[in-house]
Amino acid sequence: MAVQIGAKPDCGFDDPIGMLKDCHRRIERFLQVLVVVVDRAAGRSLTAEERSAVLSAMSYFQQGGRRHTADEEESLFPRLRTKLRAEISAGDFDQIEHLEDDHRLADHLHETVDALYSSWIAADRLNPEEEITLRSATGEMKRLYEAHIQIEEQIVFPRAAKGLDGESIAAIGEEIRRRRE
Repeated sequence: MAVQIGAKPDCGFDDPIGMLKDCHRRIERFLQVLVVVVDRAAGRSLTAEERSAVLSAMSYFQQGGRRHTADEEESLFPRLRTKLRAEISAGDFDQIEHLEDDHRLADHLHETVDALYSSWIAADRLNPEEEITLRSATGEMKRLYEAHIQIEEQIVFPRAAKGLDGESIAAIGEEIRRRRE
């Protein structure tokens, strides 16, 4: 990923909540690529630059996106359920389950988007129905991620930062580090 002069550096493993937020910014950027390219390139072949951008975005979601989901579902969410059980309402537990459901829906949408973009790259064109399906799937992904990220950043992450002890935060950071080895 390119370095941006003056940009805030990414958080480290000692700040796993910050790392999850940094990952959200990458998700938003790569998602934007998938959304914009289908609109700009409708009815024609992808340019070399578009092809490269789409392949990079797809690769990010296949690797980084899966790690991010594991960071939440295997490290953060279980600790929230355990450590904060007495403090958070049943609705908050439902919210965490809803976020996990979002991950499954996102996986399904990514399969559709990846298949259609891969077909476009291989065949050099999409038929009109495929373009409609791709545009619809990327639009649905955008709506899903916007709502999902908002809930995590406005509700879940602040509760985790406030309610989890230093040992739990450190353990989450260590688990995130191990997933990236």
